Amino acid sequence: MKRQQRKSCAVGTQTEQMLTLGHPWVIEDRFTRQWPTLNCGELVTLSSSQGKALATALVDPGQRIVARVLGEAGMILNGEWFRHKIHRAEQRRRDHAGLDGTTAYRVINGEGDGLPGLTVERYDGYLMIQLYSRSWEGHLNTLVQALQQEFQPDGIYEKFRPQKTRELEKKGSKRFSRLLAGRAVPDRYTVEENHLTYRVRLEEGLNTGLFMDQRTNRRDLAERCQGKRVLNLFCYTGAFSVAAAAAGAARVTSVDASPHYLDQARENFGLNRINAKRHAFICGDCFEVLPDLLAQGERFDIVIMDPPSFSTTTKNRFTTQGGTSKLVAQAMALLEDGGLLITSSNHQKVDLADYLKELRRGALEAGSDLTVIKTAGQAEDFPYPVTFPEGRYLKYVMAVKG
Repeated sequence: MKRQQRKSCAVGTQTEQMLTLGHPWVIEDRFTRQWPTLNCGELVTLSSSQGKALATALVDPGQRIVARVLGEAGMILNGEWFRHKIHRAEQRRRDHAGLDGTTAYRVINGEGDGLPGLTVERYDGYLMIQLYSRSWEGHLNTLVQALQQEFQPDGIYEKFRPQKTRELEKKGSKRFSRLLAGRAVPDRYTVEENHLTYRVRLEEGLNTGLFMDQRTNRRDLAERCQGKRVLNLFCYTGAFSVAAAAAGAARVTSVDASPHYLDQARENFGLNRINAKRHAFICGDCFEVLPDLLAQGERFDIVIMDPPSFSTTTKNRFTTQGGTSKLVAQAMALLEDGGLLITSSNHQKVDLADYLKELRRGALEAGSDLTVIKTAGQAEDFPYPVTFPEGRYLKYVMAVKG
């Protein structure tokens, strides 16, 4: 086979050190701005200032992450390479991810599976490719063929994940994915997670309705809910609420600012033969709902808060830094002594130590003790290399009041 011809691109000393340590990104700097003219998706050989070949990378000119490392210098990006990566990733999940009763999981987790800037998720018979870099677009056909050989799916969708997702959603567009191969997904399509059923949407919206990275945390929650009163803030489509109710929670109160998401949460209750009328669904801003619940004399044994890293309602804006402590303080007032406060953040730029400081501020404001009994991250199908600490983005903290 003819070796693919590629240009050599020199990197600075700092980047060379990062590459030697196994980091998969090249960040734009004065050295990358001196590279020859490159096309998005072109393969290049990264080299030291002395001309030593360091690695093969996929370039994305004009972006902050200007190149992503695929492997050693001289490697060939073809169907065989894709098939090896996919098969190895799938075997890792079969061996370690605990997928019993689960038909929805992440097949490829970008840097964690050697395909930086790209993820693939499985929704039973369908696959969803998500691109975080345009550099993969020219290689989609080869990737699709490799996925078809490994999984024989009913269909494969592709979605580009832009940086400014909020602005995109404001434009009113609902279709963010396109069908690359196979047949279109049926209406009202469902998948299983931990033996529970959830409806997913592969053609509409930026998200599908199920955040798979919390799968093992929902499983853990289910073991703690028997007979408990549970409050789920920022409930989205109700996956945590369903897990709690199905596990025997006495009452689950689900809160979200979106009536559309609450309707989906009710639907997920019904799919699991849980009577939604025995539980509560509140549409409103969490910062306003919590004082109302307190005034009504409500108390809870478990409070879950898994907000998006950034969200905006008509009156309030939530950010992880600044919003978390206020939310914790309000939630603590509703929590019974000895009750569980479960908090989570997917904000990549906030590390666990800083996140715990936000929880501390909230506990001090509430005048209550808060003792951490467990911390966790994303599920096993969201792996990351030890050389890529950015891959550990999810922070999940379980703490006891008093």
